[in-house]
Amino acid sequence: MTTTTPSAPEAALAGRPDRPSTGALLLAGVRANMRQYGMLVALAFLVVLFQIWTDGTLLLPNNVSNLIQQNSYILILAMGMMIVIVAGHIDLSVGSLAAFVGALAAVMMVRHDVPWVLALALSLLVGAAAGAWQGYFVAYLGIPSFIVTLAGMLLFRGLTQIFLEGRSLAPFPDGFQNIAKGFLPEMGPYTQYHNPTLLLGLVAVVLLLVREVRDRRRRAEYDVDPLPTGLWVLKCTAMTAAVVAFTLTLASFHGVPVVMLVMCALLVALGYVMRNAVIGRHVYALGGNKAAAMLSGVKDRRVTFLVFVNMGVLAALAGCVYAARLNAGTPQAGLNFELEAIAAAFIGGASMSGGIGRVTGAVIGGLVLGVLNNGMSLVGIGTDYQQVIKGLVLLAAVGFDVWNKRRAGR
Repeated sequence: MTTTTPSAPEAALAGRPDRPSTGALLLAGVRANMRQYGMLVALAFLVVLFQIWTDGTLLLPNNVSNLIQQNSYILILAMGMMIVIVAGHIDLSVGSLAAFVGALAAVMMVRHDVPWVLALALSLLVGAAAGAWQGYFVAYLGIPSFIVTLAGMLLFRGLTQIFLEGRSLAPFPDGFQNIAKGFLPEMGPYTQYHNPTLLLGLVAVVLLLVREVRDRRRRAEYDVDPLPTGLWVLKCTAMTAAVVAFTLTLASFHGVPVVMLVMCALLVALGYVMRNAVIGRHVYALGGNKAAAMLSGVKDRRVTFLVFVNMGVLAALAGCVYAARLNAGTPQAGLNFELEAIAAAFIGGASMSGGIGRVTGAVIGGLVLGVLNNGMSLVGIGTDYQQVIKGLVLLAAVGFDVWNKRRAGR
């Protein structure tokens, strides 16, 4: 009986499975991250489309600053709404609560000469109290959030009318207006660009790259498949280019708007809590599978209560920003804000069933709506057609979510 000894290359190949090609790895990475980056690609597509369609008007420095300030209150609401939806709930009262808090701030500053800093602090406390009040009914009495917040929407809208007595109150102190309309002061030697903005852009690029490297190493340590190297390098390059272009655009005008600094601080804080803090993981657990989360020791009532408190504070902040931008407290403020925030959350990747979504996704969804609104206005599309288009975008985003989950299930 004779035996044949395999050659060295044959022995080496026999001991390991066939490895997929680089192209196959890249395709698999794109498919695995389609949900996370799909809307980011859509946002980039919309920016390029309207930049061409408006003959370069969309990305003019003054229009970019206006785009940020014009959509700031929706983005603030969208961050909180994303967390509420991830927890498996909904909040229909945020628009009315924002209007009520803006009216309350107007009454304090215009009628009673309360310093604007104190008025802002008291307004945020009122928002926290309103969120706690609704959260108590949802978390501890078991009333569905849809019903509780629908009642809150009617209640706060009525209180807004009562406080303002059916008319607008204005004007506000300059410091309060600067929350929504101010810019970071210029510092350093004279250059063609806004120096503090350039510095902030450099810091943002460094922090983004450090975070990407750290996350990639962490995924490797826990044996979680990271993005393929080519796709990861492409992602880092695209992020760096986008931040640099955005920084130079703002720096060539008045610099970073104050409200953008507020939104960035919220984005970093809420993103960290949802990714790294215990309560953030509990929110995802409750939204994904409430029964399993309770069996694992998650205090569902406490978590739900805090989610609504957070939403109340953010609604109050959005109401103050909107009032500061208008320089008036108006009875009609906040109309349809809740619908815009919910749409931004779902466009940004939130799941109808809860447990899925990121705060950054809510911001991307809000920017998609903001670019749509601004771009369509610049090209002269009427508000009636704008509503139709935004409705179709929302339907497409939710349809993509359903399709993506079915594909993952298969």
